Amino acid sequence: MITALSTALSASPSGGRCKYTGQSVRAVPIRVLTVGKKRSRGVQLLVDEYIDKLKNYCHVEDVQLRSNPRNARDPKAQIDDEDVAVVNLLKSDDWVVMLDENGKEISSEQMAELVADAGNTGASRLSFCIGGPYGHGQKLRERANLSIKLSSMVLNHQIALLVLMEQLYRSWTILKGQKYHH
Repeated sequence: MITALSTALSASPSGGRCKYTGQSVRAVPIRVLTVGKKRSRGVQLLVDEYIDKLKNYCHVEDVQLRSNPRNARDPKAQIDDEDVAVVNLLKSDDWVVMLDENGKEISSEQMAELVADAGNTGASRLSFCIGGPYGHGQKLRERANLSIKLSSMVLNHQIALLVLMEQLYRSWTILKGQKYHH
């Protein structure tokens, strides 16, 4: 399962046409797990807007986890606590994509292929994980099927969430051959 999708993303040309455009794709539910502080109203409005747009294509669940759940003073303890909280929310048959500054850089077309390929893996859900201020812990790093980055720049969790939501919507418009993506 890991190898097929990772290989497909590696082989797919960046900036090229998505191999699934216009084809029937099995839509798996998407879950976005975000570790961080309470979101601003503006960010939440935009997230809700994208979830509403994505309802036309698939079910999307937005899950917020509190950063530093036990108020640890040590960053490593904070990472470990957040790590356990995230991993405990994953099912064994989730396809897990970790968003990480050191992840693989992918194009919008490759993101669309990732979404489409997830339906072919046998996964019951596609889970995207956005880490807290110190990043992801070791358990999630070992559990993740794939690690991607949204930018060469480091993004805070709220901006990363907005970029991810927009790219998920863009992915579906690419897959359906709609005019949003040019």
